Amino acid sequence: MNANHAKLDAWVDSHFDDEVRFLQALVQVATDTPPGNNAPHAERTAELLSGMGFAVAKHPVPAGEVQDYGLESITNLIVRRRYGDGPTIALNAHGDVVPPGDGWTHGPYSGEIEDGKLYGRASAVSKSDFATYTFAVRALEALGAKLAGSIELHFTYDEEFGGELGPGWLLRQGLTKPDLLLAAGFSYQVVTAHNGCLQLEVTVHGKMAHAAIPDTGVDALQAAVAILNALYAQNLLYKQVASKVPGITHPYLNVGRIEGGTNTNVVPGKVVLKLDRRMVPEENPADVEATIRRVIEDAAAGCRGIRIEIKRLLLARAMQPLAGNKALVEALQRHGEAVFGEPIPTSGTPLYTDVRLYCERGIPAAIYGAGPRTVLESNAKRADEHLVLEDLRRATKVVARTLYDLLQ
Repeated sequence: MNANHAKLDAWVDSHFDDEVRFLQALVQVATDTPPGNNAPHAERTAELLSGMGFAVAKHPVPAGEVQDYGLESITNLIVRRRYGDGPTIALNAHGDVVPPGDGWTHGPYSGEIEDGKLYGRASAVSKSDFATYTFAVRALEALGAKLAGSIELHFTYDEEFGGELGPGWLLRQGLTKPDLLLAAGFSYQVVTAHNGCLQLEVTVHGKMAHAAIPDTGVDALQAAVAILNALYAQNLLYKQVASKVPGITHPYLNVGRIEGGTNTNVVPGKVVLKLDRRMVPEENPADVEATIRRVIEDAAAGCRGIRIEIKRLLLARAMQPLAGNKALVEALQRHGEAVFGEPIPTSGTPLYTDVRLYCERGIPAAIYGAGPRTVLESNAKRADEHLVLEDLRRATKVVARTLYDLLQ
């Protein structure tokens, strides 16, 4: 083992209780999105980072933009550490999370520790990597070695809604332009590709009528059923499309929300469907959207008196590997195997992330951080989300070693 790698490991071990307390403090400030009032968490994060000697640049997104987007407040954070001439490596993790939901046996904002696991919403995805990245940088700086380049910590608050007001906003404003990116992970694998996502809102307009005289109305729900049947038939076709990216199977579609009608004795005059179409990296987003719109319009055309509106809610393009990520990926795999004692593969993931926004600007990236062997094991986005603390410790060592190697 390289002597400096051993010193980095030792520093992480000796400061691990501090790292755990840091993560607990982050979990204990709610960032449920929606409603998306995330600025208080950014303020708390900045306070904790300042206490460690980091200068934190706060970048609040204008309130009007945030509210038009459907959220309440966003302040993105950047910490810059320059060591010498060389590449700038950014480390990005997001603090916004889905609401906790029901079924918790540990408080969703408790940060409670039991049997070596820390519980709470975002303990695994992705406040964990606020801790991983912060303490990896602290370990690196404690080494006192001569380094060539810079590190930036990007702690942002718009991954659940697509990232446009998180990393997307920082990049559009010209506030950062790193040479390489490492983004919050969720499993042992080094992720180099992910699915894209198209989300649409479909409003089906009919005509309300009393249920006693239904022929005087136009049933929007019956038309919505025809549309749903057509969409679900597409899912059977998607299974015939196989991605060549390991970890990604085939495209699929999910209708996640349906609203409509006014009462049980009224013919429904309006029904709203919200759908999510996951796109494998090989698909063309424009073609995918055109096909979905055509399927919906054709199904509605067979329903008398029906009018539909289709609104795009989100278009997140797939992440595909850029050639410049090779040194980063290989370092993560090399040190992952050394620290975890098992080979660390590269893979794609059916999730979509805001990492794509960096890649779209030509910034090579990889996804890696604290997490279990699979996302499912951590209960991410479910009740009793948790992080095995030993995984946090080991991921922090891997990231610290990787940064050291890349900044030589």
